[in-house]
Amino acid sequence: MIMEAAPRSQVADHYARGSLVADIRDGLAAMGKTESMVTAEDLSPVDEFHIGGRAATAELAAQLALTAGDRLLDIGCGLGGPARQIAAHYGCQVTGIDLTRDYVEAGNVLSGWLHLKERVSLQQGDALALPFADASFTAAYMLHVGMNIADKSALFSEVARVLRAGARVGVYDVMRTGAGELSYPLPWASTAETNAIAAPGQYRDTLSAAGFGTPATRCCACLFRAAARPGATGLLGIQTLMGARRPQMVRNMSESISAGLIAPVEIVARRR
Repeated sequence: MIMEAAPRSQVADHYARGSLVADIRDGLAAMGKTESMVTAEDLSPVDEFHIGGRAATAELAAQLALTAGDRLLDIGCGLGGPARQIAAHYGCQVTGIDLTRDYVEAGNVLSGWLHLKERVSLQQGDALALPFADASFTAAYMLHVGMNIADKSALFSEVARVLRAGARVGVYDVMRTGAGELSYPLPWASTAETNAIAAPGQYRDTLSAAGFGTPATRCCACLFRAAARPGATGLLGIQTLMGARRPQMVRNMSESISAGLIAPVEIVARRR
């Protein structure tokens, strides 16, 4: 069930965390590293804030047929980990937009640490009113973003507007796959009012209505199972972003995935 749209400021407040750069520096120091020594792999537990992390980013990016000449849009970029991974691998330009200013400001600092500021640019803004001209981008993607945007039609209409004809969009979201009540908080929503989770069919329908060809859909529950395997708790990770809320959020999400209520799902479509 899609909830009524919550104020966008309420969504941003869920993620706000003003001490991010200091917290990441502290985590690196505990690892025996400084910002001059840091690698993308060091940062990935905190800046790839989605199920499957860097592996999921790489799998989605591989389906976008990217080249060094592409101009790519990251919708809901967070700290910019996927944007930096893709820019470094393909040599393309990536522009990221996110509702949460704390993430954007910290993400631009991290891009500087990794010497990627010339290829990765992050800015604060709303995916429902993208501050870009028509046909500005040759590809786009979003990773665990749609769960906070109730108006999928407006979202994908905006994405279609800023993409050139023939451009691909990749979507990797947690989607509704079964009936039943969800427990809160979740990593993307403290309450039901900010949870805009939807079924894969609704994504496909709204993408088609916005001007995209027949979307290809793939359930990525295997990435969740791999990410959930027992292992050492890193010094940087979702706890850096979510703080003390993390254990309950992750537990609620894991239980809902195991019960078949939700699942990570990937959809790729081409702009007509």
